[in-house]
Amino acid sequence: MPTETGYDPSLGSKFVFVTGGVMSGLGKGITAASLGRLLSNAGFDVTAVKIDPYLNVDAGTMNPYQHGEVYVLNDGGEVDLDLGNYERFLDEDMTSDHNVTTGKVYQDVIERERSGDYLGKTVQIIPHVTDNIKRRIREAAEGSDVCLVEVGGTVGDIEGMPFLEALRQFSHEQDDEDILFAHVTLVPYSKNGEQKTKPTQHSVKELRSIGLQPDILVGRCEDRLDPDVKEKIALFCDVPNDAVFSNPDVEDVYHVPLKVEEEGLDQYVMERFDIADDALPEAEQSTEWRDLVTRERTGEVDVALVGKYALEDAYMSIHEALKHAGLEAGVDVNVLWVDSEKMHDHHERRIEEADGIVVPGGFGSRGTEGKIEAIRYARENGVPFLGLCLGFQLAVVEYARNVLGMEGAHSAEIDEDTPYPVIDLLPEQYDLEDLGGTMRLGAHETEIEPDTLAHELYGDTSCTERHRHRYEVNPEYIDELTADGLTFSGEAGNRMEIVEYDDHPFFFGTQFHPEYRSRPTRASPPFVGLLDAVLERVDVDPARGDAEAEVTN
Repeated sequence: MPTETGYDPSLGSKFVFVTGGVMSGLGKGITAASLGRLLSNAGFDVTAVKIDPYLNVDAGTMNPYQHGEVYVLNDGGEVDLDLGNYERFLDEDMTSDHNVTTGKVYQDVIERERSGDYLGKTVQIIPHVTDNIKRRIREAAEGSDVCLVEVGGTVGDIEGMPFLEALRQFSHEQDDEDILFAHVTLVPYSKNGEQKTKPTQHSVKELRSIGLQPDILVGRCEDRLDPDVKEKIALFCDVPNDAVFSNPDVEDVYHVPLKVEEEGLDQYVMERFDIADDALPEAEQSTEWRDLVTRERTGEVDVALVGKYALEDAYMSIHEALKHAGLEAGVDVNVLWVDSEKMHDHHERRIEEADGIVVPGGFGSRGTEGKIEAIRYARENGVPFLGLCLGFQLAVVEYARNVLGMEGAHSAEIDEDTPYPVIDLLPEQYDLEDLGGTMRLGAHETEIEPDTLAHELYGDTSCTERHRHRYEVNPEYIDELTADGLTFSGEAGNRMEIVEYDDHPFFFGTQFHPEYRSRPTRASPPFVGLLDAVLERVDVDPARGDAEAEVTN
């Protein structure tokens, strides 16, 4: 806890429970993360918990197209992508305990019942499941001044009912000044341009029917809520006028903290928690976030992201890491989506138009040949390239095929009968039966070879990054692969972690996922290196605010 504030840690955490109504995907997580960023600026220690009511134990086996990317934490937890938002906004490392799912709760309760922990009692939703939920929230909040708890889904979803009941009980167990309920709802426009409050009214009615009265209402709308609309919401939802806040659309989610700060949401929360006097003096509060996200950009570059999911959420951390590198370089990064299954369609042209190429991680055979084509194009044409996890592995496959002449070389994951399995299963994976939570996961240290590109990027002889993979470079082929130009500049024991190609402006791949540790205030070194190489390759004209395709190498 920051010692500069006057907050007394013996008082325990304050809790803000964030629920959503009307529809999912409104931005509950970004709203909560933005509030957390502002409270952190004021000197408070802030943490977050994401509740996901699905029955999956974690997000590890979920389809990214349906649920967005699987975000990986330092401790190896495979969690909801909103944990990534919390880490980026708060610049804090979360743990698996900060993601509570129905699967985790029920698994724990059933295991306790089987071991006799309940001493013959009939195990029920109340109190056993709800007590388990409350315990998890309190344990995750330990040591923080304020804990933000986001409840996934919308109020009224049947799978979310045990969690909302747990929160109702929670409110009776905490002092009034230690808990706030914030409800985020949609305020749509009618065809005549009127902001409509009825969806919010019905959503709050649903919330109140289960015993929860919101203290704060946040209206998601294209524009700020009109004053009379705020008054109407306050009247019909039984909250004070000054407890209704706008969260309008913005071009960049990193501007949301600035918008809710203008609305006074952080100040209202501090006053309701009676901690406003404990905050840092305004002159001493951090302005780093505002300074960073409002920094002038002098140009724009195009980076192709070659993947198989036509969905930004499936590659959210990569999008954000590119944005962070752009913030550091003072340019906007325009991400061009390239469908790796349709490389011979118009997507091939996007590769040719791009200033840089990123091939992300993934599993399975779909789209891999298109990714290999993109890697070959980058290597042969001097286009800055960054390969991540599977992208790293396919860079090795492409080199083996097209430089070393190993026809049919591939990953054993994709082609079990390949004559050259340059990528093979990790030794410890052979006898596994369960898929969930059994990969090489979480933060691991990589030793970096001095005087290499990796050493230049990280500025050190080691780095610690997060992993999520089952396959690795086959040690039997290392000597052949590195005979002429290809270098494995990062290793973890006998595992190859970083690859680079000497005869190229920037050809870099990592077995790990550096995007998971990238922050707006601390851009990831491989992404910074990629963007630096892109800027060397193209001529950015600050006056025009774009990038001209004038190759300089």
